[in-house]
Parts: sequence; structure tokens; C-alpha cells
Amino acid sequence: QVQLVESGGGLVQAGGSLRLSCVVSGSVTINAMAWYRQAPGKQRELVALISSDGGTSYAMSVKGRFTMSNDNAKKTVYLQMNSLKPEDTAVYYCNRFGTHYWGQGTQVTVSS
Repeated sequence: QVQLVESGGGLVQAGGSLRLSCVVSGSVTINAMAWYRQAPGKQRELVALISSDGGTSYAMSVKGRFTMSNDNAKKTVYLQMNSLKPEDTAVYYCNRFGTHYWGQGTQVTVSS
């Protein structure tokens, strides 16, 4: 059974930083992975994507502030979030890209 478990969310002031982690368990490789977020009343949006060889891409709204990385040996992906803004407030979800495997989400709240 495949499970994705996120951690690292919390409350931070604008300009602060947080690091999210997502651990993948089960008999799968982490392959391409993604972070999505969903703010209240809004659709879920793709924030960052990392391929199996480490190539990354980002939404324009977070480019230059967020960095996604992976540790294949630990089957873990990370999202380093710097210079956080109130509009980054959302539940952040980890996803094995292109599959129905999702984490439970972790709340990120940025106060102004």
C-alpha cells in the first residue's frame, strides 16, 4: 500500500520560511513528484514538480522563492519555502505526479 505523509506546515509571519517534507512508503519508487496547494474557496493548484532525475519546475507565483528537492534513498521530497507571503496560505499536498496517490495535506498559514 502506497502512503504519502506530509509534515512541516505551520504558522509563520510574512517573509519567513518553512520546509515541507513528504515521505513515500510502499513498494514504489518516488518517480516524478509534485506539491500542490489549495486555498479556501480556490481550486487546487500545482506549485512545484520534480522529475526522477531531479529536474524541477515551478508555478510563476512561487518561482525564485520555493525550491523542491528529493532524496531518493529516503523516498522523501521537500519543499523549501522562503519569503513567504500571506497569499501562500493554503493546505499543501504531496502527490506522486500523474497518479491518485496523495498525502493528507499540511496547513501553511502566513500572517501579515
